[in-house]
Amino acid sequence: MGLMSEQGALTAKPDKPETSSNFIRDIIEEHNRTGRFGGRVQTRFPPEPNGYLHIGHAKAISLDFGMAEEFGGKCNLRFDDTNPAKEEQEYVDAIMEDIRWLGYDWGGTVYHASDYFGQLYDWAVQLIRDGKAYVDDLSADEIREYRGTLTEPGKDSPYRSRSVEENLNLFERMRAGEFPDGSRVLRAKIDMASPNLNMRDPVMYRIRHEEHHRTGNNWCIYPMYDWAHGQSDSIEGVTHSMCSLEYADHRPLYDWFLDNLGIHHPQQIEFARLNLTHTVMSKRKLRRLVQEEHVAGWDDPRMPTLAGMRRRGYTPAAIRDFLERTGVARSDSTSELGLLEACVRQDLNAHAPRVMAVLRPLKVVLTNYPDDLVENMTAINNPEDPAMGVRGVPFSKVLYIEQDDFMENPPKNYFRLAPGREVRLRYAYFIRCEEVIKDADGNVVELRCTYDPATRGGDAPDGRKVKATLHWVSAPHALDAEVRIYNTLFTTPFPEDTPDGVDFLTNVNPNSLDVLKGCKIEPSVKDAPALARYQFERQGYFWVDNDSTPEKLVFNRTVALKDTWAKVQAKEG
Repeated sequence: MGLMSEQGALTAKPDKPETSSNFIRDIIEEHNRTGRFGGRVQTRFPPEPNGYLHIGHAKAISLDFGMAEEFGGKCNLRFDDTNPAKEEQEYVDAIMEDIRWLGYDWGGTVYHASDYFGQLYDWAVQLIRDGKAYVDDLSADEIREYRGTLTEPGKDSPYRSRSVEENLNLFERMRAGEFPDGSRVLRAKIDMASPNLNMRDPVMYRIRHEEHHRTGNNWCIYPMYDWAHGQSDSIEGVTHSMCSLEYADHRPLYDWFLDNLGIHHPQQIEFARLNLTHTVMSKRKLRRLVQEEHVAGWDDPRMPTLAGMRRRGYTPAAIRDFLERTGVARSDSTSELGLLEACVRQDLNAHAPRVMAVLRPLKVVLTNYPDDLVENMTAINNPEDPAMGVRGVPFSKVLYIEQDDFMENPPKNYFRLAPGREVRLRYAYFIRCEEVIKDADGNVVELRCTYDPATRGGDAPDGRKVKATLHWVSAPHALDAEVRIYNTLFTTPFPEDTPDGVDFLTNVNPNSLDVLKGCKIEPSVKDAPALARYQFERQGYFWVDNDSTPEKLVFNRTVALKDTWAKVQAKEG
């Protein structure tokens, strides 16, 4: 049986992980028991199309879509496109691709906050008529100054007492484009002495003469997130509006708008966001990494974006397993990168076929092997899955092994190849190093060895033992490849924890990428489809990169065979 591709894993929906209790599920079950929303569950995922999604968004996706799926409901995909300055179609397309890749579906209809600009405007007018909103001429800096602090109350804007008629007139003229950017805003009239700063007359609309990627130049005033979000939820009939923990202080405002408009009122529920060591989860900071060329783009395999993880070779099933393991909490915490890698490794161990690849080749000549003989050694495709069968691997007089698998003057506990020492070649023979060939600079460039024909595929008939088994590739049959080894993007587990005035970019790892050229791989991968995954024996898990062509094979290392997971377990124990 030949090697199996995992290309189908990109589109196939991964198995749903076993569910465990969490407080969001408990809230929904209680609402269903009491009939609060008539037993209906509808959620939404509302990304802003100003960047690519990262692993933190995957947690929100899994909750929004997962809870709706579990309770037989629906999850809307709604783009929060209220800021025309930062939004691009590229991000819209990437977000939809990421959601599909994780295995979720929004039912065909894509929603946008911009769909509701007309209704939001009418509701703003309603609040003005009710004396609960006013046009303010203070500048952004003045509004911040008037807002007060956590320990001091704010003070009323001098424009807060404008009449309803004047506010309606000014707001209509804002809508008509009479005023320049930043000259006026519409604010809710709530309580400038509230202990919650979000309730101190929050801004609802700002003037921005900028073309919107969907509405063109139809609008020059745009709603703020806090004004658009809850009302969009209401329009769509959302029942459970799940947000990350930083929006807990915004919930009173969410409720105030809905209550004062007298419209359908969803329940906002906050959960702790996902944090991960050796990464940053701010789209603004990720954008800096891209723009300042610390990485090769949003889909660089070192990035914590879903596009980057996909290009690195992570699987949707592994990410969903990781999200299930990290759970749903009410307080912030940070997960170890090693846990995510352990989930990836566990999934690939079960599904990825094995091949032999030599990343830093050292030539080996078997002096007593026939010059014209080529044998076909039988190799197991995946010991975890016997159904994947076996393959033939060519063996010849000239081979390649890893440079690290030979040492001319080995220390006591080094058991691999050395002068006069015997080792086993996987699926093949015992070989003994007889001679070391060096170049003019003293570098080892070739080993002359002998093989024992009686040891093919197993142990020596005379019972002698060896302490090491090495992988290898036949030189005449080897395929050349470029292999990219990715390490953590940052040198410290918490790259944002820097002293005042120190940029987080100082923690970027200068050795996060090692590009190896001239690697040698067994010929069974010659016709490997793009995006196929493999385990390179003794090296790690790799997959065929987007850049790969039949003329130039390119592999990314998805994850090493071992990492810091043992340390994670030790800490938890």
